[in-house]
Amino acid sequence: MSEAVIALGTNLGNRIENINAAVRAIAKLNGVKIIKASSVYETEPVDCGEDDGYFYNAALLVETTVSPSLLLGECLGIEAAMGRVREKKNGPRIIDLDLILYDGFKSESFELTLPHPRVLERAFVMAPLMELYPSGRAPGLFFGPHLREIGMDGVVKTEKEIIIPIY
Repeated sequence: MSEAVIALGTNLGNRIENINAAVRAIAKLNGVKIIKASSVYETEPVDCGEDDGYFYNAALLVETTVSPSLLLGECLGIEAAMGRVREKKNGPRIIDLDLILYDGFKSESFELTLPHPRVLERAFVMAPLMELYPSGRAPGLFFGPHLREIGMDGVVKTEKEIIIPIY
């Protein structure tokens, strides 16, 4: 089994239901078991229009027997099934699923870059990651100092909950 982190984000419609629908779909994937979910954070839009609405962001720690490429493909399939349309780069989205880490695996290709190339620039990714790895150190990524450096401005923990289904 390998350990991986999937980041979730949404800024359209019923954001908590979007997150939980994605979690339900991930829980049904063959060879993937959700181990832990972070809290849900409300975050200001980053790298997109100010009028695009606030995001909900979270992260899942999973154990998996599938390859990083296959796991990414499954996440993209869930996005499509939920109605994600990529009209413009960093535009509003019903769901965004990013493979952030995969057991210390490193990759730099057109299809897949791991760890995710912008993880150390984004508090809305590192805050949930800190809940999954309280030491600030994940397999192949030491992110704690970066989160302290950039701070948590615009990233607020909500009372919303992720429901991890058991199938």
